[in-house]
Amino acid sequence: MSDERKTVEVIHTQRSTDGDSDSRDDIEAGKPALTDEERAQRIRQDYLNRQVEERLAANIDAPPSNNLSSLWKKNKQDRSPDKIATQPSVFDDPKLGPFFYPGEQYENRHRFDPAFRWTWGEELPLIRRIDWRIMVWACIAFFSLDLHRKNIGQANTDNFLDDLGMDTNDYNTGTTIFRFCFLVSELPSQLVSKKLGPDRWIPMCIVSWSIVGGAQFFLQNATGFFATRALLGFLMGGFIPDVILYLSYFYKGTELPFRLALFWMANRSTDIISPLLAYGILRLRGVGGYEGWRWLFLLESIITLLIGVWSWFRMVPSPTQTKKPWRKDGWFTEHEEKIIVNRILRDDPSKSDMHNRQAITWKMLWESICDYDLWPIYLIGLTFSMPASPINQYLTLTLRALGFDTFNSNLLSIPTQVWTIFNMLIFTWISERINHRALLGVSVQVWLLPCVIALAVLPSGSSRWSTYALVTVLLAYPTPHPMQVGWCSRNSNTVRTRTVSAALYNMIVQVNGIISANIYRQDDRPEYRRGNRILAAIAGYNIILYVGVWWFYRWKNQRRETKWSSKTEEEKQDYYANTKDEGSKRLDFRFAY
Repeated sequence: MSDERKTVEVIHTQRSTDGDSDSRDDIEAGKPALTDEERAQRIRQDYLNRQVEERLAANIDAPPSNNLSSLWKKNKQDRSPDKIATQPSVFDDPKLGPFFYPGEQYENRHRFDPAFRWTWGEELPLIRRIDWRIMVWACIAFFSLDLHRKNIGQANTDNFLDDLGMDTNDYNTGTTIFRFCFLVSELPSQLVSKKLGPDRWIPMCIVSWSIVGGAQFFLQNATGFFATRALLGFLMGGFIPDVILYLSYFYKGTELPFRLALFWMANRSTDIISPLLAYGILRLRGVGGYEGWRWLFLLESIITLLIGVWSWFRMVPSPTQTKKPWRKDGWFTEHEEKIIVNRILRDDPSKSDMHNRQAITWKMLWESICDYDLWPIYLIGLTFSMPASPINQYLTLTLRALGFDTFNSNLLSIPTQVWTIFNMLIFTWISERINHRALLGVSVQVWLLPCVIALAVLPSGSSRWSTYALVTVLLAYPTPHPMQVGWCSRNSNTVRTRTVSAALYNMIVQVNGIISANIYRQDDRPEYRRGNRILAAIAGYNIILYVGVWWFYRWKNQRRETKWSSKTEEEKQDYYANTKDEGSKRLDFRFAY
């Protein structure tokens, strides 16, 4: 029996028991009777919103924990190997379940079974295998992007600007061009990825930006530099939201935040590996009559090109589509595929609403952009990292200006990245444990502000090691970026908005980078005191902004709670049945803050 026929039969059954009165009430009130499709959609939406409300009750509706002892609370769920791991779901309800069955278009439909059960002894080792097969690839792919995005910093230690007849302002212009192209390509790239599938689109992008990156070997002037920066930006723009979408095919919502932190850890790991590679490659200066930075661009492009080709063979469309001519047995058995598919759908039935080759429509995109309740988080994304970005961008140039040679400048940039990785993982974990976001964001700005002020007033004759120590402490700050991506996802409350909000947030972060790239100017060299005063002012503004966003979401929640609490049970049921509010606009939804 088809899913559509099952759904219609369930609707008719419900009408015969408790649904006819609703239709009669609508007719008596002068409203047109609901069609079967409209009624099914209403039942689905009502349940999903009640499910969201129940899941977040302990986390979001209640005030965040201010007791740091919550960091050491143990998970009380028994995960003994022989215990059933199947979590309760709407699929267990004989009346509501059929409304949430995946449609025939869902690529994993053949592995869906609402009666299927499995144990923790089967699930936990399977998750670890997914981590090795999917997360390890995601981190390596991110490494390939960041190697090209940031190797310009190592090139600068080898007189890159002087060799091409450029100055600081030209460097800023190139960075701005890259950021702008990265920004404008982000959403179009995600639309293409959703249509073709990330498993096809991402390897194509990696191979393409590797070719462009290698072409920088032949740079002769600023024009060529600007052109390659533009092409790299266009090709890299959609990578991050594409990978986040891809990860959602394999992981439950509660499993993603920490894995996103690991994903951005790869971003920081590149800042450790890249200087080490540069330390060796830049010594090739003079080989073949070429500068060391030319060899840097060429050899690192070969590395990332191999990663792109490997990704084409490595990536799979979905958990049930892992078999290839070169991998005839696939990654998982049929039993394991059923575990993966059913655990994901039990966590979020709406993940079956779209096929993994189904495009996002422009209407869906526009509706997501107009969700103004997410704008405060976008506003944070515009400036949160700005107090540190120019300092990080100019780190290698600053070290050269302090008198360190090419090779030591690259090595001395490593400690900040090691500390950043450690601090970022701890910071993300704490935010999930104590359920704070905005106020933790304040703590980051409090970390940055005194360091930036110190750089602005540091005497000119200060020891180069004292300056280096100050910059190292500043750049070791725990970036709140992974936390804020998860925050944006939590406050989206619809699959459509969640898909687009990740791209929009990252676009705003690129605008952040464009502005940051133009704060340090040629006439402010070498100590950039004016620029550092601007950065200090931005850090102060960010503190006020985070507090304002914290107050805004608390105020929205309290206002909604007052209205919701004043309703009778009958009025609440009427709201469930007749409201046109969707997603985060629903009166029963509460924002994370």
